[in-house]
This record gives sequence, structure tokens and C-alpha cells, in this order.
Amino acid sequence: MKKTDYEKYKLPDAPGIYFFLGRNRKVLYIGRATSLQSRVRSYFDKNIREKRSLVIEKMIKESLSIEWAETDSVLEAMLLETNLIRTQKPEYNTRSKDDKSFNHAVITNETYPRVLIVRGKDVVELDDTIYESIYGPFPSGALFKDALKILRKLFQFYDKDIPSETDSNTRMSKLHKGKLDFNRQIGLYPESCSSEEYAKTIKHIKLFFEGRKYEIIDDLEKEMAQLAKDEKFEEANQVKKKIFSLTHIQDVALIKDESRVYRDEKSLRIEAYDIAHMHGKDMVGVMVVVDAQLNPQKSEYRKFSIRNYDSPNDTGALSEILERRFSHLEWRLPDLVVVDGGVAQKNVAIKILKKNKITIPVVGVVKDERHKPKKILGVKKYIDEYKDAILYANSEAHRFAITYHRLKRGSTFKK
Repeated sequence: MKKTDYEKYKLPDAPGIYFFLGRNRKVLYIGRATSLQSRVRSYFDKNIREKRSLVIEKMIKESLSIEWAETDSVLEAMLLETNLIRTQKPEYNTRSKDDKSFNHAVITNETYPRVLIVRGKDVVELDDTIYESIYGPFPSGALFKDALKILRKLFQFYDKDIPSETDSNTRMSKLHKGKLDFNRQIGLYPESCSSEEYAKTIKHIKLFFEGRKYEIIDDLEKEMAQLAKDEKFEEANQVKKKIFSLTHIQDVALIKDESRVYRDEKSLRIEAYDIAHMHGKDMVGVMVVVDAQLNPQKSEYRKFSIRNYDSPNDTGALSEILERRFSHLEWRLPDLVVVDGGVAQKNVAIKILKKNKITIPVVGVVKDERHKPKKILGVKKYIDEYKDAILYANSEAHRFAITYHRLKRGSTFKK
């Protein structure tokens, strides 16, 4: 193909996968893109050999046509690309990539299957009695990790410690049972469930890796309808949240230069919360949003007039605004939650997140008697990496809360 041949195609500026086809519509190469339009156009650059490789240059010369399919996200494009490469084995994909260094997802053959990450060089050494399914290779390590993060938000599954196949919680060692209980508490492992119930989760995980999310959605919609019919409304609401998350998968990693995948820190969403009142009167709460570069996202700030308390109760008010915030399924979830206060406030946030089956790190900013930050509580990794952004978000939340409280108090006084 030449550039003039490519120009007759009207590829969309949307994520998806693309196919270079040769004689008899033989698939020569499959790729994915954030923008199909710009990605495919890049193959017709004059310096394609230097920018890509001699192999890719040869593939372009052999190609006679291009086809493509849009997806809802880059992540779904990655899953679809991986499955099609594995099943169709295009000549130029296998020439240009070394599968041995790439990650694979392996589902084990156990009563409570585990989802493991295995390097390609180790996959060939696996005994086929150990695994039930293998997915991959996934050339983009960063995007694959983000897929797993999204998967973790949707489903709780085992990756290391699993229940005894003889169903003997009583026979487990205290250490093993302690690991299981801890990971259940933080939302990584499923709460105690039967192997039949867990099998449904594994089925959905398989469909996820196969890029068949709409089949998962169909299953979940039937489950939600049955739960509602049985008047199990809280469980039905949890399933509804899963359906929404699947329907609106947001890529955590952004691809700007498609020769490498990296995390754009401007995409990191830090939400900070604060409460303001005068001896419990005119109590308000606020949410502010900033990124890792200390840029406030003011269009996403939110105000909450406290409904359930008219006497001082900062933790109660914080619980109320977090409940209301996380009932908004249409709002993007944060990557980090910042609360004003110590252990009590931090624990309130963790409790609300757990109740909503959301796994997000929480930090608390402890103040001295002059309301100056003196300590940050939480996971050290996040505190070390985002200390400035955490303190800025906390300060901005305090400013916004005070401003809103003064406006509300002034309005009350006028009335």
C-alpha cells in the first residue's frame, strides 16, 4: 500500500483495533489504537523503517487493504487485539514481538480458581493440569496492570491465598485464615461464598479477558432483575454499580505517544473533603478535585448541605457527604481520597468505600492547634509520591468549605 491508497479510508478518531490485509484478505497484522485515524496514518510516514522497523515496512508494502473495528476504550481494544492475535496468529505480529517477555493472565484449575500473572517464558513450563485458561500475551505492561485494577474494582477474586478445598476454615492455620480475612476486609478477596457463586465470578473474568463485556452485562442485568424481584434492593444496587462501571470503562493509562505507554499525572484524580460549621449550625461539606500537578479542577468541585446533623459531629457529617458522593455513579472515581482529620475521619472514609465495594487509598491530614498540617496518615507510598498535592488539596478543601459556610450563614442571617 501507498499513502494515496490509505487516503481513501475514513478512519474514525476513536479507540479500536485495525487490520492490515494482504492477498485473499489474509490478515498480516493486527494493532490497537487510541485514535484509529492517527495511528494508522502513522504507518505511511516516509521514515517508517527508522520509526518502526524493516519488518513493518515490508508488511505495509504487502498490504492491499485496511479494516478496523471501534471499541469503547483503549483497554477493550487491548483485550480484543490480544485475543485476535492469539487466534489468528498474523505473520507480522509474531515476527515483530517476543512473547516470552510479556505478561499472561492464567486462571488455575482449582475449586476456587486463582487469577495469576505469569511471564511468557514461564507459561511454557506450566503443567496443563494446573491451569484452566491462559490469556495473552499483553505487550503493554502498564495497560495490562490498569486492566487488572479495573477488574479488581468489578470483581473480588483470589490470586494467592485460597480457601481450603475441604471447606475447613476451622482447620486452616491462623496465619492463612488471617491473610484471607485481611484481604476480604480490604475488598480484594470475595467475602465467604460457595464455590458455585465464585464460579460465576470466574466466568465473568474469563469473558472480560476475552473482550466480551456485553455478555457480562447481560448476565448482570438478569441477576439484578432477580434480586429486585426478591426485594434484595441493596444487593441489586451493587450489581447496578458493576453494570455502570462496565458500560463506562475509563482507561486509567492514556496513550499519547503510542510507541510507549505511560501514566499522565494530570489524569490522576485526588478528591479532598472538609466540613465547616459554627457550633453545629449551618453545617456544610465540600469536595474538591486536584491533579498531581496541583491543578484544581474547579468545574468538579461539589457542595453538600448537611441534612442529618444540627449539632457538632464532624465524622457523622463526613460519612453523610461521602455516602452522597459515592451514590453518583456518573462521577469519575478518584485515585486518592484526602480527608481533613485523623484516624477517626480516615476510618469513616474507608468504611464508606468498603460499603460501596470500592478500593481506593485514603489519607488523613492531621492539624495542630493552629490548624496547620503536622502529620499525614495513610499508605506511605502515596504520601511520599503525592505529599504536595495532598496538602494542597486539603488546603483547597478547607478554603472552599469556609467560603461556602460563610455564604450559607449569611443567607440564614438574612432570612
